Amino acid sequence: MSRALDDDIHHQGLIEDRIIFAALSGYIAPGERLGEKEMSEIFNVSRTLVREAMIRLQARGIVEVLPRRGWFVIEPTVEEARQTINARRALEVGMLVTLDRVSPEQIATLRKHVMAEREALEQNDRARRSYLLGHFHVCLAETIGNAVLGSLLQDLTTRTVLIAALYQSSHDAHESCHEHADIIDALENGNPDEAARLMDVHLRHVEKALNYRDITDRVKNLRSALQNGPKQ
Repeated sequence: MSRALDDDIHHQGLIEDRIIFAALSGYIAPGERLGEKEMSEIFNVSRTLVREAMIRLQARGIVEVLPRRGWFVIEPTVEEARQTINARRALEVGMLVTLDRVSPEQIATLRKHVMAEREALEQNDRARRSYLLGHFHVCLAETIGNAVLGSLLQDLTTRTVLIAALYQSSHDAHESCHEHADIIDALENGNPDEAARLMDVHLRHVEKALNYRDITDRVKNLRSALQNGPKQ
């Protein structure tokens, strides 16, 4: 493989990783435009390389392209986010149910991640909090599962975060952190079935928040539409 090709692959991967990190952290929002010209200047690469990275992110369900308008971060509907959570539930609960044993080293890795979550919460660092809470699921899959599961959950988690965790209240964030710690406790106690049950409950809480937000948004939209009567 040539040095030039190696460099191209590296830059494509860097662009993908940076966009996913920015989405998980809340630095870029759903529906935000990602211009090829601006991206090529930011990363100091050709527009062709940017386009290739965008095509890969499109295949991963993170961005979309609109004719004559360019690339945009996806803006998933509540229903699309709900379907994504169901896909995550199948993967994550299934991964825990079929687990044999978790080593002390693996538990230590997961504890370290939750400790970082708590620090972000204490410091009220919204961006870091959002990233770490979403990335816990990727860390869990990579630590006790495998790289393929980690990659799948990276994409699914990012899509969920784009509609849920970016608008997560401080209370919701603390609850998620506690639930992550409870899952680790169950794994450390050698009870993967309990860990799977707790994961299912955790993801149902995320889904419940989506349901609540959907109702709240519809009421807010209705109030806005009906608040003012016709001019006399």
